[in-house]
Amino acid sequence: MKLVFLDAKSIGEDIDYSGFSRFGQVEKYDFSSREEARERLRDAEIAILNKVPINEETIGEAKKLQLVCVTATGTDNLDKDYLNKRGIAWRNVAGYSTETVAQHTFALLFYLAEKMRYYDDYVKTEQYVDDTMFTHFGNVFHDISGKTWGIIGMGTIGKRVAELASLFGCRVIYYSTSGKNNQAGYERVDFDTLLQSSDIVSVHAPLNENTRGLMDRNAFSKMKKSCIFLNLGRGPIVVEEDLAEALSNGQIQAAGLDVLAQEPMSPQNPLREIKDSNKLVITPHIAWASVEARTRLMKIIEGQVAEFLEEKGRAGQDS
Repeated sequence: MKLVFLDAKSIGEDIDYSGFSRFGQVEKYDFSSREEARERLRDAEIAILNKVPINEETIGEAKKLQLVCVTATGTDNLDKDYLNKRGIAWRNVAGYSTETVAQHTFALLFYLAEKMRYYDDYVKTEQYVDDTMFTHFGNVFHDISGKTWGIIGMGTIGKRVAELASLFGCRVIYYSTSGKNNQAGYERVDFDTLLQSSDIVSVHAPLNENTRGLMDRNAFSKMKKSCIFLNLGRGPIVVEEDLAEALSNGQIQAAGLDVLAQEPMSPQNPLREIKDSNKLVITPHIAWASVEARTRLMKIIEGQVAEFLEEKGRAGQDS
């Protein structure tokens, strides 16, 4: 059995891959282009990847391929019709990063809400050395207790953020992007009500026809000028030009993003022009990536491979 990791560096070099050797020969590549993937999968039985497209172009010559494992929740890079036609199984992973994404949501919030960049700079530029007073509040901040936190997308991660926000004393409301989610214990509202009522808005929704471009100029215009906006969902949910405009014009107070429409960041991204870290903080798609989350992720993948081979073995015995 030959297993090929096509973009192992996207999981990290600090993660233990040794458990996969029990299944057979393991080949590990940092990254793979479409052309490289086609060659590297030619005689592979199992492919493990994150972002590499899997379609007829990349696996058309992979005659032995039986299983494709995606080291993520999203499967937009899989041509599922082609996989089904070939009888190739696929697996993805959900639930491994709930805690770390929720944690990162609050890291972004507190950095912005408590004006951490301002106060860090104040001390590091030595303005606090021999200052006239023991304290300094030149850039005021507020409690989040008592504030309204609006969540867009009340899935597993959204629900965890809601639980933590409630512990901090926030009133939590949410908007269901599918129109089907009814989460007990929290008030479901329409989109406009969420925008108009919330002091904090965080996005934890998937990218689909209901969410692409959801946060546009019209949406930002309905939000409080004091609102902090956070996107931990998918980049294209936000129209980045409109967000840049809203931040520049003071339509909202600040934004924290972990995802962008194009990753790595495009040179043409209008958010590059905003250098004020009190208004905007962007992290490079790391909310999912604690050591614990990445370790859980690979253990889940390892378990999926083992389960697939066990099922295949039983099927062979039954035939």
